[in-house]
Amino acid sequence: MSFLLECPHCGPRPVVEFAYGGELASVDGSSLADRLYVRVNVEGVQREAWFHRFGCERWFEAERDTRTNAVLETR
Repeated sequence: MSFLLECPHCGPRPVVEFAYGGELASVDGSSLADRLYVRVNVEGVQREAWFHRFGCERWFEAERDTRTNAVLETR
């Protein structure tokens, strides 16, 4: 089942138009590898990076509840 993601520039669109860039609240590690690859992967609300590949071709930030896929805010 697909869900809608609201691009701050283009409005609500199906999630298949976007590329997931990963969570933004990663573990605060001391090494570059920790910062790039270690993720918290929370069950609940997390901040994520998304790229609108079939639209404005811009990166933006979204807060999404991983339990329901409900998008709470985009910026």
